[in-house]
Amino acid sequence: MTFSSGIPHFIIISAEFITGITVNGFLIIINCNDLSQSRKLAPVQLLLTCIGMSRFGLQVVLMVQDLFTVFLPLYYQDTFYDAVIVLLWVFFSSTSLWFATCLSVFYCLKISGFTQSYFLWLKFRISKFMPWLLLGSLLASVSTAAVSITVDYPKTEKYYVLRNATLRTTTFKIQPINEVLFVNLALIFPLAIFVMCTFMLLVSLYKHTHRMQNGRGLRNASTEVHLNALRTVVTFLVLFVLYFAAFMVNASFTIPYKSQCYFVIKDIMGVYPSGHSVIIILSNSKLQQSFRRLLCLQKNQ
Repeated sequence: MTFSSGIPHFIIISAEFITGITVNGFLIIINCNDLSQSRKLAPVQLLLTCIGMSRFGLQVVLMVQDLFTVFLPLYYQDTFYDAVIVLLWVFFSSTSLWFATCLSVFYCLKISGFTQSYFLWLKFRISKFMPWLLLGSLLASVSTAAVSITVDYPKTEKYYVLRNATLRTTTFKIQPINEVLFVNLALIFPLAIFVMCTFMLLVSLYKHTHRMQNGRGLRNASTEVHLNALRTVVTFLVLFVLYFAAFMVNASFTIPYKSQCYFVIKDIMGVYPSGHSVIIILSNSKLQQSFRRLLCLQKNQ
């Protein structure tokens, strides 16, 4: 894979980076501004702030990796497995997925129309539990990242030996990939919760629509809320699954370094932290208005 072949990938990842930094920076700034004015944040605002910060960090880590992949590939191979880089990569990936799961749980509890006593108990207390869910997500991410730096990641070592004036390369692998995948499979838990919340929203929408058909047969505001929430969560789930799959393939080290497939995997990983936050803004009328005002202000300036 030549240097020029990595340029299209760099253009794509740069566009994803600019988009991600803009929208995630906006989520952080708008909620910090509300915090400075009211001295407190609503649980959903706290959640969106955490999502913005985790995505911001993940986008920076992915961009740094891609900069080295395209422009300094040999240096990247030597330093990618450094403990600090691995720690940041796994930490921001894990927090980003866990915080997104917390958002899906919040949507599910607030919008679903289930009337079971335990569900109603959670529904009316989710706001109080949100700081604890975020803390638990943070601790789970720190634990996963801490374990990940103890793993000897599979990598290619190259030794150059001069024999009869000919430069030869000896390549060998260190550590099977099973241990690496086992560590990162911890991220399957937020994925399972996310899928369950999406399924519950789908069941709730079906039951609500069935009741409406047996009644007046008209769609009301509650149906629209269900549909909008379901569209948003399903889109979240698609991006979530794509990132999770790409992350696990990347962590398996089965894709040849700097191959076309390697760059595609990196591009898919870059879509999630930017695309998910864009959808968060588009699905929230208040955030939409604030973002438009910010864009108009910048244009006027």
